[in-house]
Amino acid sequence: MIRILTVLAALTMGLSAPAQAADPITGQWVTTERDAVVTIARCGSSYCGRLSKYLVRPEGGVNQRDVNNPDPNLRTRKLLGIALLSGFRMDDDLWRGRIYDPRNGKTYRSIVKRKSANVLEVKGCIGPFCQTQVWRKAR
Repeated sequence: MIRILTVLAALTMGLSAPAQAADPITGQWVTTERDAVVTIARCGSSYCGRLSKYLVRPEGGVNQRDVNNPDPNLRTRKLLGIALLSGFRMDDDLWRGRIYDPRNGKTYRSIVKRKSANVLEVKGCIGPFCQTQVWRKAR
């Protein structure tokens, strides 16, 4: 009887593993500065993260625009709702894509790793040099 239960438990865990591996970075995450929430979800064939909420009212107000964007046509779009993370795809236990910094209008290569159920490690990289932030699950 114990052997049957063990086999059933192993099969159940095996069936749930692909679902857990497929969406490990989705959800709402509070940025390192604790000033905003980024919502990560499926966007077509990859994953993206949108600025979904301000936790601290920005100096310029909540209707700030993407004024530092290198594309003049995008400088009037609101920052709230903008995709900060784009094109993320799973690569072993890492997620690789691009991260946009609206403070300077630049896009960087990015690596995201789920450190625990409540912690994401988010890296923005130029060449071999990366800057790391820790984002925490929003409650």
